[in-house]
Amino acid sequence: MSRRRLRPEELDLWKQVAQTATPLDPVQPRPKTPAQTIERPAKPAQKTPAPPVKPFSLGQKATQGRPAHDVLPGLTDRMRALPVTMDRKAYGKLKKGKLAPEARIDLHGMTVDRAHGALSGFIFRAHSQGKRLVLVITGKGRRSDDGGPMPVRQGVLRHNVPHWLSIPPLSGLVMQVTNAHNRHGGGGAYYVYLRRPR
Repeated sequence: MSRRRLRPEELDLWKQVAQTATPLDPVQPRPKTPAQTIERPAKPAQKTPAPPVKPFSLGQKATQGRPAHDVLPGLTDRMRALPVTMDRKAYGKLKKGKLAPEARIDLHGMTVDRAHGALSGFIFRAHSQGKRLVLVITGKGRRSDDGGPMPVRQGVLRHNVPHWLSIPPLSGLVMQVTNAHNRHGGGGAYYVYLRRPR
């Protein structure tokens, strides 16, 4: 929108309207004060100086021992909390170590990438051969957390294997994953119960 200049008759009309209007917030003229009575602003109060920093040495308040920044429940607790999707009777036998695994794979000493590929191939082969119960040995892992700012879990493969088995493409073949009985490796191994081949 462009502004245009008012014509003289419009300007006269505006002045007449402006004289009849009462301002909402009238501006009061300031009384003029003589020069000698001008007050000067008071100086701001002086700030109290901050207390001096006490001498310290680096790491003096660091906690001794392991850092407590892991808020997840333990892996065995999370595995126990998973719902049972297989036959309850067979699951009970499985937990007691009374079912013998039909095949096993040992992932000890493998890198994460190599172990993931080896596990995938093993599960696909076992499923195609009609095997139902297999044993995946991960080991308990080394304690490699050096107390740095980023937590490192003990047993990288032990924590990753249940995750790999719960996501595609392996999740379609796996019915149940649970910790192995002590006679088959205990906390360093998993029973993997596979679905029937179609």
